[in-house]
Amino acid sequence: MEERIKKNIEEIKDFSTNSHEELEAFRIKYLGKKGLLTSYFIDFKSLDNDKKKDVGQLLNQLKLSAQSKLEELKTKLLSGVSKSKLNDLSRPGDIIQLGSRHPISIVKNRIVEIFSEIGFTISEGPEIEDDWHNFSALNLPEHHPARDMQDTFFVDKDPDFLLRTHTSSVQVRYMENNKPPIRTISPGRVYRNEAISARSHCFFHQIEGLCIDKDVSFADLKQTLEYFTTKLFGKSKIRLRPSYFPFTEPSAEVDVYWGLNNETDYKMTKGTGWLEIMGCGMVDPNVLKNCKIDPNEYSGFAFGLGIDRIALLLHQIDDIRLLSENDIRFLEQFKASY
Repeated sequence: MEERIKKNIEEIKDFSTNSHEELEAFRIKYLGKKGLLTSYFIDFKSLDNDKKKDVGQLLNQLKLSAQSKLEELKTKLLSGVSKSKLNDLSRPGDIIQLGSRHPISIVKNRIVEIFSEIGFTISEGPEIEDDWHNFSALNLPEHHPARDMQDTFFVDKDPDFLLRTHTSSVQVRYMENNKPPIRTISPGRVYRNEAISARSHCFFHQIEGLCIDKDVSFADLKQTLEYFTTKLFGKSKIRLRPSYFPFTEPSAEVDVYWGLNNETDYKMTKGTGWLEIMGCGMVDPNVLKNCKIDPNEYSGFAFGLGIDRIALLLHQIDDIRLLSENDIRFLEQFKASY
């Protein structure tokens, strides 16, 4: 048996081929389920114990030699095929894989497109903000109890600089540098320390809108929101419930009538058919004063919604964590999206 194994090892060393068929036959002969190695290991069980050590070493050597030779010739054959393919100028080109947009980007782009159709521009600002633009200018002076509504991340424990808790800070900067009439939306990432569940995150994405002009009324706000919900959801029936925000007065929560057409609708709306999508209100006169805009001459409305939540609704995603895991299998589902 030992002599046969040694002979096989020498045969493996001398073996060479340029044929895939011959290489496959080699693999089956030595490494297949009914190959020589399997046969030797069956015979190995019946050997005397004093012979098993030497024969075992030879069998391991035979197995490693066969595997090494197989990988060596595979690499050689593949490289040869690649070179021949490269020299064949008549071959068709490789298909270019389409990229995917993230569902948050898809929804953000759609919302921006909708509001741009009615004259809203885009404004952006820093994610590290100062206290004035994030709080004080928005009718949230120091020690105001409404500051407790947002658990803030401060930069190096400096109370004057923080990660913005909303994109309303961008609106303040825009009002400081632009005179009415103003129509702008502010998309961006915001940060809050909301450690309330395993699904919560320290950042999410918002779009906030601002419109300031002469004689702007609550009716203008409602018409704008009806236009928006019809374009985005295909549903124009909305309701506004009284609410509180420090920078708007009066303030409201906006619900859109989603309907109860299937089990998913019942689950999302908790059986009511109504779905909360954003907050809104008329800009508080104090906010206008802080931005050097005369509240006796101008009025305006503001609104804000979370992009992440809208993305979950529109794409029927059942776990918010999927939006931040960057799982290629998840993202590839959005290849057909713009």
